[in-house]
Amino acid sequence: MISTSNISLKYGARTLFENVSIRFLPGNCYGLIGANGAGKSTFLKILSGENKEYSGDVSIPPKFRLSTLKQDQFAYDNEEVLQTVIMGDTALSEAIRQRDEIYAKPDFSDEDGIAAGDLEEKIESLGGYEAESNAAQLLVGLGISNDMHKKQMSALTASEKVKVLLAQSLFGNPDVLLLDEPTNNLDIHAIHWLEEFLAKFEKTTIVVSHDRHFLNQVCTHMADIDFGKITVFTGNYDFWWESSQLIRSIERDQKRKAEEKAKELKDFIARFSANASKSKQATSRKKALEKLDLGEMKASTRKFPFIDFKPEREAGNNLLNVEGISKTIDGVKVLDNVTFEILKSDKVAFMGNGISITALFNILMGEDTPDEGKFQWGVTTTCAYLPAENAKYFENSDLNLIDWLRQFSKEKDEAYIRGFLGRMLFTGDESTKKVSVLSGGEKVRMMLSRIMLASPNVLLLDGPTAHLDLESIQAFNNGLIRFPGTILFTSHDHQFVQTVAKRIFEINEGQLKIFDQTFDEYMHVED
Repeated sequence: MISTSNISLKYGARTLFENVSIRFLPGNCYGLIGANGAGKSTFLKILSGENKEYSGDVSIPPKFRLSTLKQDQFAYDNEEVLQTVIMGDTALSEAIRQRDEIYAKPDFSDEDGIAAGDLEEKIESLGGYEAESNAAQLLVGLGISNDMHKKQMSALTASEKVKVLLAQSLFGNPDVLLLDEPTNNLDIHAIHWLEEFLAKFEKTTIVVSHDRHFLNQVCTHMADIDFGKITVFTGNYDFWWESSQLIRSIERDQKRKAEEKAKELKDFIARFSANASKSKQATSRKKALEKLDLGEMKASTRKFPFIDFKPEREAGNNLLNVEGISKTIDGVKVLDNVTFEILKSDKVAFMGNGISITALFNILMGEDTPDEGKFQWGVTTTCAYLPAENAKYFENSDLNLIDWLRQFSKEKDEAYIRGFLGRMLFTGDESTKKVSVLSGGEKVRMMLSRIMLASPNVLLLDGPTAHLDLESIQAFNNGLIRFPGTILFTSHDHQFVQTVAKRIFEINEGQLKIFDQTFDEYMHVED
């Protein structure tokens, strides 16, 4: 068991945690949730020992092995893929290193032989002779094929490196798994494999994720960071959401009743305090009033942006025709004779090769040209695009948020722009900061603001949930469900896709397959 006692952490006047005492039990998977900046990653670093700025105690049994998902994708560039995974078990990796160092000696002595023998026994007890096969099994499950296992990490793509680092954290059956955003950059199949792995994992897992479906699939408990505390709920994310809403509703109801009672007491006191026959009752009411708790409800750190897309006009029935589009990038044919038709109000999720999907979206938005083929939008369509990479919209810009957004608004009044920004959680002085200093999530919210101001009837969204917190994802998800227009999008967020898409278009090796079904039905066919 891993536990904390009276953990407190402040940064200046801001309190992240105050007297947090919590136990994480074996066999449970805890989803650590909270608003951006609430301290989720910081708390994981406290548990792992990486952050020592806190007061209080973290208790981990001495023989427990704690494993974390490494975030530095370049730290192992000089290592082989398979060996990088095995390095997840530091005791085993160090024993292997020492043994190999002894065997490499040119003047191998009897003492060296005894030391090597002891190390062989240690390696065997740590499962070292099955290490490569176990590591390979993890890699294959995550989509890293056998032919890549002997390659240098530097030869892998960013997405492939993430998978290797995830395999490293899972390797060797650790006692405690600390996973910070493990589904980032994973494809749908790798996420599904990870869900099954964690469902069978018998030790303790603590995971931070913005993927609601993933949390629902793997978590037995939710550890909610809010109000400077961590409250544990038994159940998955959906159960936590319903429970937390019920608790807040009860708190609001109790506060309303207390305020009504206070008004009743004040009215009585005002009417009868000067009445001699009622003076004792008035005094009693005063005492009762003093005992009433009329304190303000604590403000949650969770904030939900207002995301709502309203088309300025309705599109025609024949919305988009794509005929024989092909595209080659860096010698690889990413689109091969792609043909399809999109009708009014279609909501289509594109799955498969991300490079192919981004290439197609760029072509459809006029940001690139096909090598072959053509496409035609309907004359009444108005399109808005949320690209996977939005840096070009913000780089070299000295504009503040108000002036940046004003460029895309018919209404130029500052009060209107400030009101719009406020609905997207940019309040007060935040509206005057430069767009160049925005975080990834803030940039996406600004891009969504730009799209809402355009009032389009067609949305193209390339990985729209990247960088957003759970609250923004939920608001965005609900906004797309309400949207009466057409949506073409790609996402690795299972719940986002399942609740929005009515059709699935899969592109692999440049070829398009069309599935007129929901995402869950498509995944069932894939399985």
